[in-house]
Amino acid sequence: MLSYPAAIPLSNHTLVRLADLIRAERARRRSRWRRLDPGCQALPVLAHLRNGDTHARLAAGFGISRSTAWRYIRKAVDLLVALADDLHAAGERAARFAYAILDGTLVPIDRVADQKPVGCQNSAPGR
Repeated sequence: MLSYPAAIPLSNHTLVRLADLIRAERARRRSRWRRLDPGCQALPVLAHLRNGDTHARLAAGFGISRSTAWRYIRKAVDLLVALADDLHAAGERAARFAYAILDGTLVPIDRVADQKPVGCQNSAPGR
């Protein structure tokens, strides 16, 4: 298998923040040993979340098993979820901005078909 270096378009602050969360969780659980230190554990998580790298690719690149890559990602996502606002608080925060992006999913649409008057799709002009 070939490996290659890759860049993640995120700040170092993001890596440090996630590593601090992982470090605190390890201390809380009194975890004794992990294959990767918290900073190195945060890196494949961010690669997965930002670039969509698969568990298999991350495992090969970081010298861990696929199940370990999956577990690292799952635990880190759980830590990030715990930081998120609930729906009410998120709505209050969004109300203070000019706009809010609720979901980054791109949905294919046909704007031309959407602009036709309802009930007139099959009628020809002049009828």
